Formats: sequence, structure tokens, C-alpha cells
Amino acid sequence: MKRNINILKGIHPGFVLARELEKRNIKKGSLALQIQEYPQTISTITKGRRDMNIGLALKIEHILGIEEGYFMTLQVYYDIEKEKNKLNKSHPDLSKIRPILFWDTKMEKLNWQKQKKAIIKRIFERGNESEKNEIIRFYGNDEVTKILNTSKHASL
Repeated sequence: MKRNINILKGIHPGFVLARELEKRNIKKGSLALQIQEYPQTISTITKGRRDMNIGLALKIEHILGIEEGYFMTLQVYYDIEKEKNKLNKSHPDLSKIRPILFWDTKMEKLNWQKQKKAIIKRIFERGNESEKNEIIRFYGNDEVTKILNTSKHASL
């Protein structure tokens, strides 16, 4: 079963497994019995609370007829994404930005680089001068201007 890993990079392998089990109408408990694992193990993996290990990945791939190494490849890409997020924890001074501007998410969960276009647009639509100045300080005037100009042209 050849799959395009690129679209799944950074996604926990347990979420992919859960989707695969759902697609095939296989219960987690049933899979656990087939591979002689505890049902709790499969459950915590499919919820993304536990990482996939090599032995378990091989058992699951064998039972499901999935290419060997598939889940471990996903695990490695997930680990890389987690590490990049740790290294890229830089964010603006959150004490200068009102949390109400991001009512629909937790500010500490925002990926300030990947979501910068949406963040800049939101701050400049709803933020006060202090918040706008903090975003300009964080991203730089050129980047903010470029994104705001692109947004204006796109809405015309």
C-alpha cells in the first residue's frame, strides 16, 4: 500500500492508525487481540498520547498489510515537527496582546511562524496600537507590510 507521506508529515502516527482502523471498520480492541497487545496501548496511541515503537509498528503493519516502516516513518516526522516547535518557541511578548483577540484558540498553542499571515491580519483588524507595535517588533515592519499589502490586493 503505497502512500504519500508528505501530506502526513508532522501528524502523530496514532491518528493515521485510528483513521485506518475506522476506514476498515476494525475495533481497537480487536486489533490489540490480534497483535497480542493491551487495548489501552492501542487506545493511547490512537489518541496521540503515546508514541509508536518499532515492534508495535511492525505488528500493526503486518496485520493491516501496510508497507513495513510506514508508521515509524510517520513517528520520525512527528518527532521532527515536535522538536522544531520546541526550538521555535519564540513568540511576541504575550503580555502586550489581549487573549480576547484569539478567543477561538489558546495563544500558547499558536504556531507564530506557520500562522503569521492570519495572526498579523487579525491583530491589524482588531488590535490596538500597542498590539500592532508588538507584532511589528516581532515579525519586522517589512514582513507585516508585505502581508497586509498582499491581503488588500487579494480582497480587491
